[in-house]
Amino acid sequence: MNESTHPAPSPITLISGGQTGADRAALDVAISLGLPHGGWCPKGRLAEDGPLPIRYQLRQTPTKNYLDRTERNVVGSGATVIFCRGKLSRGSRRTLKLAAEHQRPVLEVILPVKGEPDFEAIATRVRDFVREHQIRKLNVAGSRESTALGIHDEVSRILKLVFATDGEDSGKG
Repeated sequence: MNESTHPAPSPITLISGGQTGADRAALDVAISLGLPHGGWCPKGRLAEDGPLPIRYQLRQTPTKNYLDRTERNVVGSGATVIFCRGKLSRGSRRTLKLAAEHQRPVLEVILPVKGEPDFEAIATRVRDFVREHQIRKLNVAGSRESTALGIHDEVSRILKLVFATDGEDSGKG
């Protein structure tokens, strides 16, 4: 079997800020696969759909400032992957800038506006990125569900392809 078809090495911790969409997909995938998860969310566990449920094991920043949360998650991880539809959102551009400022590797994944993404190809890109940078804590950021309908499900599908084990040794310790 080609190494690129194996899951990324585990254990990996998925980090996010808990917002709907790409962030929340990372947390849901971590929980469903039994992977550790964490990160920072704004004070009050703010998210566009109301307070973030307690099942998401995130720490609250001292303020309601989303940028503070974003920076803490970038700094607290080994790398960031940003999932957006069509183009980077304002918040995702800030995440990209913070990753550069803190010299953290970042992978931009731009999902198509129309049609279905090539899930396997995107999963391979993410898996290769994680391997190349030997990531143990991956920050997942990107579009909110309200601005990119369906992105939660698409990112979930991609991350499951990346991190679900298939019972074979990935060759990494």
